[in-house]
Amino acid sequence: MSKLTDVPKRILIGRALRSDKLGETLLPKRIALPVFASDPLSSVAYAPGEVLLVLSIAGVSAYHFSPWIAAAVVVLMFTVVASYRQNVHAYPSGGGDYEVATTNLGPKAGLTVASALLVDYVLTVAVSIASGVENLGSAIPFVVEHKTLCAIGAIVLLTLMNLRGVKESGKLFAIPTYLFVAGVFIMIAWGAFRGLVLGDTMHAPTSDYEIKPEHQGLAGFALVFLLLRAFSSGCAALTGVEAISNGVPAFRKPKSKNAATTLAMMGLLAVTMFCGIIGLAMATDVKMAENPAQDLIHNGAAVGSSFVQDPVISQVAAAVFGDGSFLFIILAAATALVLFLAANTAYNGFPLLGSILAQDRYLPRQLHTRGDRLAFSNGIVLLAGAAILLTWIYGADSTRLIQLYIVGVFVSFTLSQTGMVRHWNRHLRTEKDPAKRRHMIRSRAINTFGAFFTGLVLVVVLATKFTHGAWVALLGMVIFYGTMTAIRKHYDRVAEEIAADEAPSDDSMKPSRVHSIVLVSKLHRPTLRALAYAKLIRSDRLEALSISVDPTETKALKEDWERRGINIPLKILDSPYREVTRPVIDYVKGLRRESPRDVVSVYIPEYVVGHWYEHLLHNQSALRLKGRLLFTPGVMVTSVPYQLESSEAAKKRARKRAEWNAPGSVRRGPVERRSKEPSSKS
Repeated sequence: MSKLTDVPKRILIGRALRSDKLGETLLPKRIALPVFASDPLSSVAYAPGEVLLVLSIAGVSAYHFSPWIAAAVVVLMFTVVASYRQNVHAYPSGGGDYEVATTNLGPKAGLTVASALLVDYVLTVAVSIASGVENLGSAIPFVVEHKTLCAIGAIVLLTLMNLRGVKESGKLFAIPTYLFVAGVFIMIAWGAFRGLVLGDTMHAPTSDYEIKPEHQGLAGFALVFLLLRAFSSGCAALTGVEAISNGVPAFRKPKSKNAATTLAMMGLLAVTMFCGIIGLAMATDVKMAENPAQDLIHNGAAVGSSFVQDPVISQVAAAVFGDGSFLFIILAAATALVLFLAANTAYNGFPLLGSILAQDRYLPRQLHTRGDRLAFSNGIVLLAGAAILLTWIYGADSTRLIQLYIVGVFVSFTLSQTGMVRHWNRHLRTEKDPAKRRHMIRSRAINTFGAFFTGLVLVVVLATKFTHGAWVALLGMVIFYGTMTAIRKHYDRVAEEIAADEAPSDDSMKPSRVHSIVLVSKLHRPTLRALAYAKLIRSDRLEALSISVDPTETKALKEDWERRGINIPLKILDSPYREVTRPVIDYVKGLRRESPRDVVSVYIPEYVVGHWYEHLLHNQSALRLKGRLLFTPGVMVTSVPYQLESSEAAKKRARKRAEWNAPGSVRRGPVERRSKEPSSKS
């Protein structure tokens, strides 16, 4: 079966890469920019439209507030970028907001940040893909008719591209991302030249339309609330900024410097495009409405349900380049494509964060291991599954999905910057060098302003978007938080239960018989029990076998082995492709070839658990190994069970089932006995 599935696997994701080739997958800045910043760069395709949509509630007269809202978004963007440049220098290990919050504010704050980011990454994929499908659907009717199916298909395709590895996916995404950026800058420059130098009057397709306001003459608190809601919608332009701080390990050396430079480039490009599109939208008199069928008026009548409201960027491009012109088509195609690829920011952030959380025992350990292409494949697949589920539930409707957006990212922004303030305070207490102190004080001031500003925006977002769908994102955060807390408690309980005692214990005593090969991953109670059991068999040759996937863990195992003075030889097999099953199989087959008349007995320590969900967290490698070894001639496989406390619950359930009697069974007697009794009529 392995050989049958290997060929299509290699066709889809490529050949496996050795662990020592990890350095070849690191990214230069020109590739890192489209990989990690495609989300904030592409958000300028819909963020200006979200601002105008909200302002349209008060009518066209409220549009004159849009430059001020854009200015507030620009200040926020520069604040966040400047703050995160401090993060990547202080915490270059890739933990990003999670590591900053955990280190400086405690595990609960770190887990809150992690929950917020995981939700935001899932929403990034769903929103970007849904928005891209809608942009593409304006030109291809089939896509609109099968919107959900096309969106799911796009997620699957993007998943396969990322499973091939971050560098390969980055090369694929670089061209459309740079084409989109170039197209927007050309549009801004040409529009400014036509308007300011040539004096041309440019008109958007909706310039002669009117908007019927839902609430006319808003003033006072109602107007302030509307402006705050428009500002919170425009903040969608900031989603994905944190991905660079989470992805520092993926950069080439010097990692922190390259990541900080990429952050600055991303911020400058994003704010320039955002302001340029808002400015051109005002100059070309673009009209947008939340309910265009009823609220857009043309020639004195509502446009009706047949009207298709194009995004702001499309209307501006039509006014500047001319509707249907070559440059208009190129920009429209690049916009649709880059919206699909914007999800790639999440495909790089989610698996990396999942790996760190798995290493800290908050998620299943399988998320910590790299796949054949040195990408965190399990995390990529998990992200795709969650995004597909969300897309299916919401029917790939970007308008509904975007209301769930940006809550999580501002939770992480605020806690991260608060954590950085405490970071600098801690270091300032011990630092004596005046030059370093000045640098720290300046960095603390930046992070303090960032924490205050992003915290203020978080309050605004929650106040203005909660009833519009933000509560779903908060619910998702609570679910992630609860799940990760439960997983961590389980792993901690198991680690405490199986920890090997320094003094001899019952687990290291000889039971009563023998063995040949004991598989070892760590030196804990299940391993000691398996080694003790193996000594019973009085085999001609007894050795322990371990597979080296992580050099640090292997070194720790050797040192612990020697320190305890275990009188069984420990053999270490290198696994350059991070496989556990294949090296064991090859080694066992080699022993069989050397001595065909001998049998090889393999002992595998296993946990015995009491709940179905615990099987997902343990014994996965053991199951794969047993499945392969059982089909190898001359090989005996023995599981050496170690009963965890949770297995007692399973025993009690089994005992209850055995003692349970069906209603009336005592009165009529067991079925088997009654069937053997002769009939009274015979």
